[in-house]
Amino acid sequence: MDSEYPLEKTGFSDCLVKRNRLDQLGFEQWAFHPGMLFHSGDRWWDKESKRDRPHEGLDLRFYGDKQGQYHSLDDKTRIPVMYDGEIIKIDDDLLGQSLYVGHSIYDSAGNRLHTIYGHTSPCDSVHQGKTLNEGEIIATIAAAKKSTARIPPHLHLSIAWIPQSLPHERLTWDAIGTPAIITLLDPLKVIGCRYTILKLA
Repeated sequence: MDSEYPLEKTGFSDCLVKRNRLDQLGFEQWAFHPGMLFHSGDRWWDKESKRDRPHEGLDLRFYGDKQGQYHSLDDKTRIPVMYDGEIIKIDDDLLGQSLYVGHSIYDSAGNRLHTIYGHTSPCDSVHQGKTLNEGEIIATIAAAKKSTARIPPHLHLSIAWIPQSLPHERLTWDAIGTPAIITLLDPLKVIGCRYTILKLA
């Protein structure tokens, strides 16, 4: 519903592009396979299988340049934080580590806004409790060496309203995917980016 999206579009996409100098490489727009999108049931890296549950966010990996060529992000890609906030949890995930960031933004029910950056390699200076300024670099994309599923390196981005009563230690991907506890937002409605949807071969 509309009340779930009281947020103005952020400059996250532009910041990610500029911090990685993708604009100097002719960046034009992000490119997504359908399985990379919010609530998709498909695995974009494996056309033969489905996700165990709807996708909790958005996967950023590909972008197109002004010549119509497509390129991939890699493990040197630097990840900025979307808003001022603080690191409330760092946890292992399938490919690297997930960074949970709480922000001083609340909905009408008092739920706190969180952004979650999955499959990352956090910067050495990043730790639980660290305060952050919007645009500050918090990690790079993980090299995905931990994965046995041959999933390519990418940034998973989730945005969620989370009750203040939920203890930080209970913030896990299982909890994030439970709508009775947490309200997920479609990142494409928040990050303010140009994009195209690719067709799978």
